[in-house]
Amino acid sequence: MLRPKFGAIHMTTSSQHSDISADWIAVDWGTSNLRAWAMGAEGVLAFAESDAGMGKLARDQFEPALLRLVEQWLSDVVTPIVACGMVGARQGWQEAPYRAVPCAPVASGDLVRVQTQDPRLQVMIAPGLSQLSPPDVMRGEETQIAGALALMPNFDGVFCLPGTHSKWAHVSAGEVVSFQTFMTGELFALLSGQSVLRHGMAEGGWDEVAFDAGVSEGMARPEKISARLFTLRAEGLLAGLSSASARARLSGLLIGIELAAAKPYWLGQQVSLIGSEALCANYARALAAQGLTATQLDATACTLSGLATARGVWKKARP
Repeated sequence: MLRPKFGAIHMTTSSQHSDISADWIAVDWGTSNLRAWAMGAEGVLAFAESDAGMGKLARDQFEPALLRLVEQWLSDVVTPIVACGMVGARQGWQEAPYRAVPCAPVASGDLVRVQTQDPRLQVMIAPGLSQLSPPDVMRGEETQIAGALALMPNFDGVFCLPGTHSKWAHVSAGEVVSFQTFMTGELFALLSGQSVLRHGMAEGGWDEVAFDAGVSEGMARPEKISARLFTLRAEGLLAGLSSASARARLSGLLIGIELAAAKPYWLGQQVSLIGSEALCANYARALAAQGLTATQLDATACTLSGLATARGVWKKARP
């Protein structure tokens, strides 16, 4: 798995590093969480995170939330801060309008400057990407794709970004040509935690054989998914299907129908996975059963590399 070219990430908080003065700050600001890295000439100097996600903040609360996390990294001079994710949504700090594909994942002149009260802050937000046919959007993943391209120059193929909303993006000549989103992770969370299936999955666990069976079943007969889901409940009642097997087969079924629908993206293509190691391993296993070997990239490495790319193109575009 590829790691950041600027060294290991230190999982430390700003309060433990009050003597740090960042050259610039990289920020990944999602719906639920805020993550920030103090960056220097040699790479990552410190890391801090909080649960002050976009979904919990009013517009006038973003700057205070950021300052609480990074103030001890600031000096008397202006510190550039490059952010990606839902902070640029319509409900975020300031909307960073989508850029239509085909286009480079990040581009000069397209970062949106945020007006701040604190003169030490120079905040720029990377826009997301949009697609009109079929309608689709991404926000945050474009930065990871930019980082992946920086880590793997001349890549031509498909990036899969598993997660709550999995993305499949076709990339060629440094541009995102098209992409498609699947609500696989959200469906798994809803079905395993809120549907009737939750009664057979309370104990958690995992069963790779059951996962493989679910992938195979989902790919072979995706139109049967609703019936196959209830089978999990019935098998638990009648045949004692274990919680581990039920959870794994549910995951396999949902990933299987995703792969069936995304087949035009991955069939015969070079595929790289960007995301958490465990989730990417599941997708790699499912793809391997179809005869495709996918490479795996670390999500944080791609995010940091992408934010560095965004900062670089912004610096070049300045008058």
